[in-house]
Amino acid sequence: MMRNIRNLCIILGDQLNHDSLIWQHFDPNQDIAWMAEVNEESTHPISSKTRTVLFLAAMRHFAQQLEKQGITVYYLHISLQLKSFTEALQKTFTELHPKAIHCVLPGDCRIKQQIGDFCQTQSFKLQWLDDLHFFSTPDEFTSWLAGKKQNRMEYWYRYLRKTRNILVDNKQQPLEGKWNFDKENRKSFSKQSPPPKNAPLKLHQSSIVKSVISDINQYLPDLPGQLTHFNWPINRQQALQALNDFIENRLPFFGDYQDAMWTNQAWLYHSLLSSSLNLKLLNPREVVTLAEAAYRQGKAPINAVEGFIRQILGWREYIRGLYWANANKWLNFNFFHTEKPLPDFYWTGKTNMTCLQESINQVLNQGYGHHIQRLMVTGLFALIWGSKPVAVHQWYLAMYVDAVAWVEIPNTIGMSQFADGGVVGSKPYIASGAYIDRMSNYCCHCPYNPKQAHGDSACPFTTLYWHFISQHIVWLAKHPRLAMQVKNWKNKPKDIQKQIILRAKWLNKNIDQI
Repeated sequence: MMRNIRNLCIILGDQLNHDSLIWQHFDPNQDIAWMAEVNEESTHPISSKTRTVLFLAAMRHFAQQLEKQGITVYYLHISLQLKSFTEALQKTFTELHPKAIHCVLPGDCRIKQQIGDFCQTQSFKLQWLDDLHFFSTPDEFTSWLAGKKQNRMEYWYRYLRKTRNILVDNKQQPLEGKWNFDKENRKSFSKQSPPPKNAPLKLHQSSIVKSVISDINQYLPDLPGQLTHFNWPINRQQALQALNDFIENRLPFFGDYQDAMWTNQAWLYHSLLSSSLNLKLLNPREVVTLAEAAYRQGKAPINAVEGFIRQILGWREYIRGLYWANANKWLNFNFFHTEKPLPDFYWTGKTNMTCLQESINQVLNQGYGHHIQRLMVTGLFALIWGSKPVAVHQWYLAMYVDAVAWVEIPNTIGMSQFADGGVVGSKPYIASGAYIDRMSNYCCHCPYNPKQAHGDSACPFTTLYWHFISQHIVWLAKHPRLAMQVKNWKNKPKDIQKQIILRAKWLNKNIDQI
């Protein structure tokens, strides 16, 4: 290890890109890369085995690539059992005495605070670098947001489409005449099997992945989840393979069926690229470019391509902007004043409700669930059950392989739980079991009836949906998009209302029996 180090260049677990600003003025004769596996990032907050293996394996692969390029990497292994970034940095400075720290803006304000506090306490020079991975910057989003009465994603998305020249004609108008094809992207399988599709690629499990799994079992054995189905890209080569596989085999059907669900079919037509994007193994520009090229070459329809690009160019950029605009507020939001813990079955998958059983076990085993499973199954139940928003956030951050604070927190606290009162979206996403029945075959295999709101066979989603309306009737009645649901509640006979409330109270006492 060299001495007289100029810059210690911190590489965090979600910054595994070679086009980062960290390398712009990097001098291998004076600077070193610094990477650390610290216990706290897997235990406080907790991280599942699958998510932890993905992060550590990707980090080790990236360090190996840097060393092959002649870059010195000071890598702190999980076997050192370092508690936190602060402890790891203290150990490093005791041994190496670098003159300054360089770090790209983290995706988690908690980590930014830790690094900043350490440098301030120790009087070390710290330089934050911009994150060029995204289409936009937090400053650009803040400027766009200024003075707007409604900060809705759709308008930000259109702004980015025009300014980045994506899916527009030479007059900056949307291709095929519409900015948004969302209404065409809500098809279900109508209780028939999904159309034929190719399963995602089976990726080679490297020796590094195997060693990380061994380390997790040795040093972090109590993390939740299983490691029997690990198949996530852990380097750029695998991420590119996964990208090309999606564009070629599943993108054409993605639009039609992006909201659909089916028993024992976790992947359907989804891309499975979010973890690679969030680790920065893929650049969103190349992903959007390939998807747009598929449309222009006639390989995928506009509704599929636009719907996919909207998730990356629209929602992903919008969520990041909102995260930093409200960075210090998110975990204090609790619009509905809910305080219940998550039911135990979120950690075990042991429930008779087929939709939750399917969605949760999928996460426990593979670290994955698509956006409707997250929003309208696991998230919906937590919302109408009355879970404390921070508890829901901690579960999502722990269990999903693509969970990084900047994207997970606004999606969970805001979009899923509406704990922000409308910062992210215009309304809470509430629904009865009828929605799940319409979009899946889950209810066909469930002992509960989605049409029933009371009685022993009542679907808990349906019961809790109506109970939620009854509990928040004053606020909901004033909401332009939800007032009709209040009218529907009021139109129910009083004895039916009473039975629904009694069933909700029974659920409250017996949630682990359903």
